[in-house]
Amino acid sequence: MKKNVLYILLCSFFALSCSVDDDSIEDYQQLLPVDNVIIPQTVEVGVAEDIIINYNRPTNCHAFNDIYYAKNTNERTVAIISTYFASNGNCSPLNANTEASFRFKAEEEGTYVFKFWQGKDDNDQDVYLTYEVEAID
Repeated sequence: MKKNVLYILLCSFFALSCSVDDDSIEDYQQLLPVDNVIIPQTVEVGVAEDIIINYNRPTNCHAFNDIYYAKNTNERTVAIISTYFASNGNCSPLNANTEASFRFKAEEEGTYVFKFWQGKDDNDQDVYLTYEVEAID
């Protein structure tokens, strides 16, 4: 019985003393600028439409993570979120034209303004590629 208790205590000690956090890993998320967009000029209310985003994947350590999509009344702000795997340690320039897409469904008639993030200007201000899409019934 004492051996079983000692075994359980030792296992618990080792399990609790091990850390899965590795501070040397420096992976992080990064926004990538949008190069161009394929977007319809008009959409029908209630019908989902594909919007295609082209962007540059700068290195083989950058991987698509998600699309940032924020709504503010009739305005939509969109950006590409990548994960940069610095822990790879084997990063090389790629400069690959890459494509991502999402579906947009207009909820009501009117004009929707899409702002696709293209980076920062010399004054550290966000720059956007802007499109207006008319939603009709």
